[in-house]
Amino acid sequence: MYPKKQACCPAMVMPYTLHAERTRVEVIPERGGLISRWQWQGHELLYLDRERFANPQFSVRGGIPLLFPICGNLPEDAFHDNGQTYHLKQHGFARDLPWQVLDQRQHVLKLGLQDTPATRQVYPFAFHLTLTYTLAADALAIALEVANPGDIPLPFSFGLHPYFAVADKHQLQFDLPIHAMVDQKTQQPLTFSGTFDWSAAELDWACRPLTGQVARVFDLQQQYCLTLRYDTAFTTLVFWTVQGKPYYCLEPWTAPRNALNTGVDLLHVPPQKHLTLGVEIAVAPL
Repeated sequence: MYPKKQACCPAMVMPYTLHAERTRVEVIPERGGLISRWQWQGHELLYLDRERFANPQFSVRGGIPLLFPICGNLPEDAFHDNGQTYHLKQHGFARDLPWQVLDQRQHVLKLGLQDTPATRQVYPFAFHLTLTYTLAADALAIALEVANPGDIPLPFSFGLHPYFAVADKHQLQFDLPIHAMVDQKTQQPLTFSGTFDWSAAELDWACRPLTGQVARVFDLQQQYCLTLRYDTAFTTLVFWTVQGKPYYCLEPWTAPRNALNTGVDLLHVPPQKHLTLGVEIAVAPL
């Protein structure tokens, strides 16, 4: 049994709004704590598939979904722990569940999520998550505290899946801290030459190892630069896009796919301890 998505009428879902000079952000706690909109100096920085969003039975495609306790998928959606087999869907359940609003101020929104009998059927660990969004004039900071109230180590991966809006992908320029990639569809190694093959039907590339903690994308048409800064715990950048869709995704992950089974870069929080992870997305004019 998988944790159920929030059964709510989309028309009744009211976003929480953060304001700062030149910018505003909308957050939907009931839909996985999703940042659904980010406006900056008249630009819409994020894409949102509103048709999918209108149906709560679908995972949201757009905004900035949260990936926990896994990033990517598992073979046959399965992992093994202590002699038992558990089933987790791609990217885990945090993006599908309603988060609780813990605190709201003009620039800050704090949300919480914790384990339930339903989550423990697919992920047999106790956890308390505290998510803090902090908006500044030209930057959005996202911090996740992962607390382990249990008596065994808490294994997990965490990632963000931002859908950045773009009208013309061909004019994008990239400054990424990578020199090698793997095609996640074929598992073939790739070499990054500074650009992407936009003629492909889909690009799904895992970039690792990383050579730094900063990635930049320049939108020459819209005349702004997006800069992602992330903690050293983030070991992987995933680049994903689909031909004909006005978005690209540049996703910081703490571990690659299948880390719950392989242990590669898997994070652990000791019993009665906590760990905080942070990502900042900044925007600046060219």
